[in-house]
Amino acid sequence: MERTEPQEPATGADATTPEPEPQERPGKRRRPWVRWVRRGALAVVLLLVVPLLAIETALRINYMGDPADTAYSRDRDAMWLGHAWVDGRKKDADVTALARRLEDTGIRDLYVHSGPLEHDGTLPKSKYPRARWLIDAVHRELPGVRVQAFLGDVLATEGPDGMRLDRAATRAAVVTSARQVLDAGYEGVHLDLEPLHSDDQDYLALLDGLRTVTRAQDAQLSVAAHQIDPLPGLHTVAGLFADHPKWWSQKFFGQVARRVDQIAVMSYDTARPLESTYGGYVAQQTSLALEVTPPTTHLLMGLPFYYESDFSHWGHAETVAAAVRGARLGLSRTDPDRKLFGLAPYIDFAASETNWREFKEGWRRPTAS
Repeated sequence: MERTEPQEPATGADATTPEPEPQERPGKRRRPWVRWVRRGALAVVLLLVVPLLAIETALRINYMGDPADTAYSRDRDAMWLGHAWVDGRKKDADVTALARRLEDTGIRDLYVHSGPLEHDGTLPKSKYPRARWLIDAVHRELPGVRVQAFLGDVLATEGPDGMRLDRAATRAAVVTSARQVLDAGYEGVHLDLEPLHSDDQDYLALLDGLRTVTRAQDAQLSVAAHQIDPLPGLHTVAGLFADHPKWWSQKFFGQVARRVDQIAVMSYDTARPLESTYGGYVAQQTSLALEVTPPTTHLLMGLPFYYESDFSHWGHAETVAAAVRGARLGLSRTDPDRKLFGLAPYIDFAASETNWREFKEGWRRPTAS
């Protein structure tokens, strides 16, 4: 709006009595408590937003740089397969197609869902009626690839229902179930019990029992592992506000890794909103895991071969390309010469052509042209 010049006050005959100053209207004065509430709300926002921004920035920086030239596939990768492979739905033609799909991928272990376990640790043989057929078919079509029984269950750690590892009889039954699947021809036992809280000594005792069985039969013992605290003690802090603390301490991860032949990090469902911050998170998880995994244990980083879009897993951010690059960065920075290292796609029935392409392009060493 254009401003006008101020007018001179009238004098003489044109002068008029000045108007009295208006009085302040009651109720317009701001109350002190309103000011303090607004300041408190601002402080809460800053306490929440600033750390989150700092974390996301740090993860994005962690995704920068180039992986080492040696940070490519060691031909020691694994893959989770669904239950259809052992319940009668798959046929010989499916195994042939799987062999073509896995050709030149470096995948040498298949974790085939053959459960779930009952809450008491037992495993009905009716859960895997076609196991022997699958094992023979894989050996025929994919020489050198091992087939492991993927066994899991829900733990009663955050609710009344589920498996209770604090019961010795339950742990003994799980060990018996492991012996049972090995007798059926499986070349390893892959255990996935969730949600498993950090520092669970009963879980460590279970692994000790399972290791005795797998070693006696020259078989693999592998586990699916929760992610590691991105910040020290974060699982403890998270446990104060949520039933599911999500992460393991790095110390506990190392204790688990020393008891198994293979440990596969479920490095997805991270709630990261950007592809760069997800990749930086995987790079961090890879480094944290490498630091405490002995060189005699095979470390695998999980890849999201599926698409979801919700608060815990943003599909546009959690891409296979970002996960592969993040794993390569973590490997390059922490232990570039590690031989027992690989990637593990989850899961076959949800995989897209894009997932497979990004896995091969990012992880397989480029051929000389």
